[in-house]
Amino acid sequence: MKLTKSARDLAKAMPGIIVLLLACTIVLMPMVFMLTASFMPALDIMSMPYPWWPKTWKFANYLKAMAGNDGNWIFIRNILNSVIVSTTIAVTTVVLSSMVGYGLAKFRFKGRNAVFMVIMGTMMIPFETIMIPLYLIVVKIRIHDSYAGLILPFLMNAFGVFIMRQYLVSFPDQILDAARIDGCSEPKIFWDMVFKNSGPAIATLAVLSFRQQWDNLLWPLLVAQSEKMKTIPAYIVKFTAEKHTDEGAMMAVAVIASLPIFALFFFLSKYFLGGSSVYQAGKE
Repeated sequence: MKLTKSARDLAKAMPGIIVLLLACTIVLMPMVFMLTASFMPALDIMSMPYPWWPKTWKFANYLKAMAGNDGNWIFIRNILNSVIVSTTIAVTTVVLSSMVGYGLAKFRFKGRNAVFMVIMGTMMIPFETIMIPLYLIVVKIRIHDSYAGLILPFLMNAFGVFIMRQYLVSFPDQILDAARIDGCSEPKIFWDMVFKNSGPAIATLAVLSFRQQWDNLLWPLLVAQSEKMKTIPAYIVKFTAEKHTDEGAMMAVAVIASLPIFALFFFLSKYFLGGSSVYQAGKE
């Protein structure tokens, strides 16, 4: 019996499909565990074998996650802190990195490549090596335990400059030259033509910058000294370190902390996935 062309194509693709299904299963299993465990009593979570479907739905885990072990509801304020800090840094990183990347990609000046290499070189410096000097500066100018102290050191980064520069290298010079001939100013060219037509790169950088700051634990743990200024990662550390912590409530905290990242990714997924070509954009 002869197979049709579509059946033969499916048979050839079957090994790849199986590998992809296995990879998806491995990636999704921790997320499924986190979600189902957030609705279980602690005893069910710790039981072996693990029941992948809750026998008893315990919605009180989410109430305890929001209220905290001491019932002070500080988690809501910590969520707000993370939203403010991560959103502000994502916006400033996108705008400032776009400006610098545009300048390095489209303006020819002496030492341009040297400037770009110096910026790239800063990516090789671990944050831990500059963390203490940076903290001393923040304390000296008295912006510790504040939004300014959490935000100012991360207004932009070298990785953002790299992404935007590589993307804008391939932006057509003819369009820019035509706009200059028509009398457009450089700020207008940048905003109306360059920035508004860099959606994939902007979305990619926005998602990565937001996620990096949303997951940032070390700097907020050092700078945010009061409970009201802590961010979600710092709250999770405190919540899990307390005695008699409910494992179900711990999973509920993790689910709540993950929701904004999933929402942002799905909202920008069309542009984010389109930005997969960003790393090839420097090829002229």
